[in-house]
Amino acid sequence: MGFIYSDDNKRYHTLYYHNRHTYGRRVIKAVIDAGFTCPNIDGTKGCGGCIFCDGGSGYFTTDPRLSVTEQLEHEKERIFRKYPSALISAYFQAHTNTYADTGTLSKLYNEAINAGADAVAIATRADCIDEEKAELISSLPVPMTVELGLQTVHDETAEKLNRCHTYADFLAGYNILRSHGIRICVHIIDGLPGETPEMMLKTAEKLGELRPDAVKIHLLHIINGTVLHDMYERGEYTPMTKEEYIDTVVHQLRYLPPETVIERITGDGDKRTLIAPLWSRDKISVLGGIDKRMAELGIYQGDRFSKIN
Repeated sequence: MGFIYSDDNKRYHTLYYHNRHTYGRRVIKAVIDAGFTCPNIDGTKGCGGCIFCDGGSGYFTTDPRLSVTEQLEHEKERIFRKYPSALISAYFQAHTNTYADTGTLSKLYNEAINAGADAVAIATRADCIDEEKAELISSLPVPMTVELGLQTVHDETAEKLNRCHTYADFLAGYNILRSHGIRICVHIIDGLPGETPEMMLKTAEKLGELRPDAVKIHLLHIINGTVLHDMYERGEYTPMTKEEYIDTVVHQLRYLPPETVIERITGDGDKRTLIAPLWSRDKISVLGGIDKRMAELGIYQGDRFSKIN
């Protein structure tokens, strides 16, 4: 029998459970756009970004022209209205948030900490991590998480996505962070062009072998104005159905270690720009479907990981 994360009666290790048992309360992310770009946008490695990229990696409620401190203050007001006792994690989300010299990075991260962030999360690409940046991140005085966009372990898929880095590049950056004791959250995406369910499960299996601290599982969204949108309009891409996504996710979870925190199990598409799949707007239904399917099958996060390792 698997372990049930008893606070919310889930069969996978939720972020809510992790935060309650680590900090004793909620930890809410304050989303920040610090003005970074990406080597896959500015021509260093590629142009135009990934085929699903719409010019950023998040939906921002504050003006990116504001300073980090000003953005954080706006976000804290929003968060504290709903969760007055929450801890605040400053989430550097837009584009590649280690894509600068260490002096610039130190200034931005420390600005967030000095403005009252209890923790910091940094979204980036593994090929924008080096020893000097890892040393900086590990030296900061609050809990730090680096969120690495892997998306897939299959290089042929990454090439279709215009990722402009390989799985080997990912492993190099991951291992640098791990050697410095930095908490790592890895992002993967289901429903990528040309991928079969077996390929998606292989991504989860190989990721599980790395024992990441946390994982985010996303559904591929078709966003207005992207290259993927054009492919969809031409009939070159068909998104996953709700049933396909739920079935894939519940089996991916089986390959991830029980101690790995599942920080997200379905993505939040911006309803103003989401083209498809429209069923993804009903997040509660997707989450409930995952819970129901895992219970029906009698499975838990990590029940295949423990047999393999």
